[in-house]
Amino acid sequence: MKIAVPKERRPYERRVAMAPDTVKKYKSLGYDVAVESGAGAEASFPDELYVAAGASIVADTSALLRDADIVLKVQRPMTESEGRNEVGLLKPDTVLVAMLNPYGAQSDLELYAKGNITAMSMELVPRITRAQAMDVLSSQSNLAGYKAVLDAADQFGSAFPMMMTAAGTVPPARVMVMGAGVAGLQSIATARRLGAVVCATDVRPAAREQVESLGASFVMVETEETEQAETSGGYAKEMSEDYKRRQAELIAETIKKQDVVICTALIPGRAAPNLISEDMLKTMKPGSVIVDLAVEQGGNCALSEAGKVVEAYGVKIVGHRNVPSRIPVNASSLYARNLFNFVALISEKEGGKLAINWDDEIIQAVTLTRQGSIVHPKFAKAS
Repeated sequence: MKIAVPKERRPYERRVAMAPDTVKKYKSLGYDVAVESGAGAEASFPDELYVAAGASIVADTSALLRDADIVLKVQRPMTESEGRNEVGLLKPDTVLVAMLNPYGAQSDLELYAKGNITAMSMELVPRITRAQAMDVLSSQSNLAGYKAVLDAADQFGSAFPMMMTAAGTVPPARVMVMGAGVAGLQSIATARRLGAVVCATDVRPAAREQVESLGASFVMVETEETEQAETSGGYAKEMSEDYKRRQAELIAETIKKQDVVICTALIPGRAAPNLISEDMLKTMKPGSVIVDLAVEQGGNCALSEAGKVVEAYGVKIVGHRNVPSRIPVNASSLYARNLFNFVALISEKEGGKLAINWDDEIIQAVTLTRQGSIVHPKFAKAS
């Protein structure tokens, strides 16, 4: 069977779904591997590295996909309405594995079903122990949290660590991280390494121990509601209006003292919660920096704009798109390993054949379409 890796063509995407070091792993399972020419160029993986690892290079997308049994991508394939019909190039019964953004692109599911494509969305991998090596959200969010702090440091007009010089002392930067998930925890760790004084907030009480273990202080309104603030999958739930009001009051007092704020709060399938209002921005120090990692889902900051660095009330608000893609080498390598671990789960140990256990909870969680139908319970009802 043949695995195909096309070039990513969506804006702001520099990653690739297979790194050269994973080609050999697929070959060891018995698969043939074909990569579109230039697919890894922006991740510093030239075609020569893929060839050396045992992959074939195909220049034409149509030729690459027309006989592919498994197609691996980073982002969802483009559709005819977007000007390039990658979905239409997939043959029936193709297994498509990518971050398919099912909440934001539900109409694409109808196209996958119509084309009899088995579509599997890696964002939906459950957060259970045996699926950790396949968890693309964690691997990519980890890098996003790191890069967010570097982006903040680049925009911030002062140093992060305390410095004692003959001319005087430079005070440490004060950094607040909003959301203590994977991205938030890495932001805390990175800011601490750079010498900042860090605090963090989250609606989940369980996050306190993790935050404090990294040397940051924890800021939170604690009520009976917060005891149920985490889903079974480890994500934050949306809180009541009363809780949001009380938390906003606490944040408003805390944010006045900060130099940098890193926003990472996301709720799967919903718009990002608005955590920093325009009134809060007015109280922040001139020269402060906000990095909004949630900007593509509406943003945690009221005035953030996707793809832009804007300034309001003397505060710089950074809204870069697709932050993991800003570190394409590591992001591609980690994502490629996530995908390999998943493909290994659905394959025989040798012989290059699929062996999908449709009763497996991981498979059930990620499968969107199969045999011409939308089968995922969350999206089948919506369709």
